[in-house]
Amino acid sequence: MSDARALRPATVLGQLLVASRPVSWINTAYPFAAAYVMTTREVDAALVIGTLFFLIPYNLAMYGINDVFDYESDLRNPRKGGAHGAVLDRRMHRITLWAAALSCLPFVVFLVVVGSPLSWAVLAASLFFVVFYSAPPLRLKEVPFADSVTSSIHFFSPAVYGLVLAGATWTWQLAAVILAFALWGVASHAFGAVQDVVADREAGISSIATARGARWTVWFSLGCYAAAGLVMLVTPWPGPLAALVAVGYIATVWPFRSITDETAERATAGWRRFLWVNQIAGFAITLLLIWSWFLTD
Repeated sequence: MSDARALRPATVLGQLLVASRPVSWINTAYPFAAAYVMTTREVDAALVIGTLFFLIPYNLAMYGINDVFDYESDLRNPRKGGAHGAVLDRRMHRITLWAAALSCLPFVVFLVVVGSPLSWAVLAASLFFVVFYSAPPLRLKEVPFADSVTSSIHFFSPAVYGLVLAGATWTWQLAAVILAFALWGVASHAFGAVQDVVADREAGISSIATARGARWTVWFSLGCYAAAGLVMLVTPWPGPLAALVAVGYIATVWPFRSITDETAERATAGWRRFLWVNQIAGFAITLLLIWSWFLTD
């Protein structure tokens, strides 16, 4: 009997669940669903199937692949093993990669059938960055600055895909919304990388935080959050009110502005608060989208 077969089904499912980061599922499903339904103003099969895809399979692929290829670093990282991700049993590595691929496949086939060449290109690009953020030979997460940009793509590309799939008309104001979302993603990844400086350096893993240092990275994160808020000021009403959402993130990161590489693990406390701020921010954005819906109806 192989090691993989020795794992109990409940153990396999439990580790796959933790690896997929359930607390973060909404961060990719919501942008797609909001972008799609705000464009089409209807609920259809593409909305339902696409939302389910970006809710679970997409996250299992994104985070599961990461946990497989970050195994050595995760072993040294005391925050792993819960909402922040799994330290996967070695026997789970092959299973996780297969589960990610097979769970995505039927959704991708459906979305290709109902989509257009442009939507295929956006979806392909999104999945490309999901895979090669962590997987060799590119392993973009070890390329400083590219790591934060690629991580941001993970979150704003579902929104872009939703807009393209729904046939949205692109305007500079709509592009500004996506730019603000992208800046939010860059800022969030950069701040998240700060807490892993020690573990990543011990494992020989590069990141924006290991390259530039914890304090510089925190200030970079603050700057990107502020820039995201400023960009929202040029969007149609009530979009400018979303600039206030950036204040919550800035307040979360601000206490760590003087952090050092030696004390970088303190940023984990801020990251825990960040997860809650995300929920509040999502609620606020939802209210603004509902308001916008009625204003443009």
